[in-house]
Amino acid sequence: MRFIRHFLLAVQFFTRIPVTGRLASWVGFSPAMLRSSAAHFAGVGWLVGVVAAGVYALLALQISSVFAPAVAAFVSTVATVLLTGAFHEDGLADTADGLGGSVSRERALDIMKDSRVGAYGAIALVLALGTKVALLAALGSSPSAGTVWGMPLVCLVILAAHVVSRACPMVLVRWLPHVGDTAASKSKPLADQITSGALLSNGLWCLALLPLLWLATQPWVFVAACAASLAALVYMARLLARRLQGFTGDCLGATQQVCELAFYLGAVVMLG
Repeated sequence: MRFIRHFLLAVQFFTRIPVTGRLASWVGFSPAMLRSSAAHFAGVGWLVGVVAAGVYALLALQISSVFAPAVAAFVSTVATVLLTGAFHEDGLADTADGLGGSVSRERALDIMKDSRVGAYGAIALVLALGTKVALLAALGSSPSAGTVWGMPLVCLVILAAHVVSRACPMVLVRWLPHVGDTAASKSKPLADQITSGALLSNGLWCLALLPLLWLATQPWVFVAACAASLAALVYMARLLARRLQGFTGDCLGATQQVCELAFYLGAVVMLG
């Protein structure tokens, strides 16, 4: 029961899926519970990934046009943004504003607290969403997508990208200290560092993909994608350590977005 309550709390925090009424009362809330729910951030990726892959497959298979992969990619991205409330995209925009508009650590942190989106944030959002749609369209247009196992392979890549990219920020929490305004930050429960058990749990959510990936005809696609996502994580960790000497909640959202894009890129390169 505790496992389910913590998972539902993570779903409530990171998505727009309604956890209300009696269910919300049963789940409960406390800073300690929210800290424990960090063990299931990658699990939330399963929900978002299933929706994203399902929407993509439905449209790609139903539309008889050369533009079907592009349409499917666009609508699938819209679906994930609606499902999560652009939670991670907002973090990406704030991080881009802070790191792009100032060389001073203190000034960068002040900018990231501002809810308004600046030029750097807007540019980052446009480029990130455009790149995501382009990479998803490229996945559906690859030679492998035209085979019997092509669409299941594309759907597995989309699902795995959402799961793995949500586990990556938890490693960041383990590596770096929290430097945001702890009293007002949404990530306050994470400020005390993620536990080893929670980090392991996120890893297990990722390992739960293995039975599905075993069915994939091209397992090296996922090896390359995971390697690209890991490289993106290392890059973000080094950037944040150098510029901020730590992380904020916005930085975690930005890391998720960057690692997701890197995952798609690695898969697209391997699929030729």
